[in-house]
Amino acid sequence: MIAITTLAGCTKKAAVSAPVAAIDTTTTKPMTTPATYLALGDSYTIGQSVPQAESFPYQLVNLLNSFMLDVQPPDIIAITGWTTDDLINAISRSTFKDKQYDFVTLLIGVNDQYQNQSKDNYRTKFAQVLQTAIKFAKGDSSRVFVLSIPDWGVTPFAGGRDSIIGPDIDQFNAINREETAKAHVKNYIDITAISRLAAADLSLIAPDGLHPSGKMYLQWVQALEPSVKARLGEK
Repeated sequence: MIAITTLAGCTKKAAVSAPVAAIDTTTTKPMTTPATYLALGDSYTIGQSVPQAESFPYQLVNLLNSFMLDVQPPDIIAITGWTTDDLINAISRSTFKDKQYDFVTLLIGVNDQYQNQSKDNYRTKFAQVLQTAIKFAKGDSSRVFVLSIPDWGVTPFAGGRDSIIGPDIDQFNAINREETAKAHVKNYIDITAISRLAAADLSLIAPDGLHPSGKMYLQWVQALEPSVKARLGEK
């Protein structure tokens, strides 16, 4: 997530395995061809400080496959500490840049906020990367799923600055929500409220005291999965 000296070179630590969600596997028809998935973002997308299987893209794929939706493991363009500018630059160099996918998730902006970058710059660059996400998704905005920025102000790392960080996160989220609507992307998943549950439940925080645990990522997936499942059911 955030480019900080104490976390920059850390390796992923073991975390408590995420609980298995109760699943009804009787309502979704099998897909005829495997679906492809691209996840764009930062540390929240790679799952900093939890095992890869507990990151939200991998938990999402596992949950979708439990509904007999044949989804391949995700391609991921994300690194801890990336701003929106960093993500744009990485996409331009990526080996995935000419591929197309059945669906794309986008979660980016926390490092723009943490580094006190201009909100005007964030608006411009978020709109740019969102258009790129649509191109990755075969030019179909209904295949793109935008997640709001979580509120790291409630984590132990924030040191009680939640009253400052939270409102600033809300302003960045107002921007990405507005730009998502302008791009006619209807799938906007607000996970910020879920992230704030960590203020009273430390099991939602990874051992580093900053990033989400697998348990929190599962809650994000449970919020995201119905929209993705509905779209893939039409594939």
